[in-house]
Amino acid sequence: MSSGYSSLEEDSEEYFFTARTSFFKKPSGKITEKKDVEKERELRTEFSKEEIWQRIEQYNLLTKDHLKMTLGAGGVYTGFIKVQMDLRRPMTVQGSQTRAGEAFYLPQGVSNTLHVSSKTTVKEVIVGLLSKFTVADNPAKYALYKRYRREEQVYTCKLADAEKPLFLRLVAGPDPDLLSFVLKEQQTGEVMWDAFSIPELKNFLRILDKEEQEQKDAVIRRYETYRQRLQEALLEVRGPS
Repeated sequence: MSSGYSSLEEDSEEYFFTARTSFFKKPSGKITEKKDVEKERELRTEFSKEEIWQRIEQYNLLTKDHLKMTLGAGGVYTGFIKVQMDLRRPMTVQGSQTRAGEAFYLPQGVSNTLHVSSKTTVKEVIVGLLSKFTVADNPAKYALYKRYRREEQVYTCKLADAEKPLFLRLVAGPDPDLLSFVLKEQQTGEVMWDAFSIPELKNFLRILDKEEQEQKDAVIRRYETYRQRLQEALLEVRGPS
């Protein structure tokens, strides 16, 4: 069974929340206790073939879409993970409809569904996502995070390169309220600046200069409007001369 992946692209709604505010809907009717994904993840790092089969059967019964898991003869299982692209900085493309080496912003709220195996690592998932969007950037600039829920609060945690996202998905089940994946840039203190090329850094500077000028123009327009209103008010108070 190959550990490679294919992808299905789709847009998803954008979620806004903080670590202290859950974005999940309150359950109606009888409240059922949901398992703590993190505690189980800490206790178990692998399952026997029989346990995997049982969990996959349960997973496929609970999933509300057609993205089911499949267990192969060798004990390797395959399935799907959805990753939200939460990127703030521009990305450099290899070339398609845009010029090669040109930087662009990915639209907010975009997500991608990857078909992976139980052997696919976090690092391979990142490479696959960048390849899908024909991004030329060094994968080391990005990190995969998991969002999980504890006591009505939502947390994010960076995953290690060697972790297996499909295993985490199997442990948590198909409910995205219990576990979801997000691709982000490395945090400021973790950025490998040597991975950026000179053209990329120049692109960043041009974008920053453009944003700075737009902010300056907005402030000038605002005060020009205030000045005009004040002058009109003074004319009304003084009356015609």
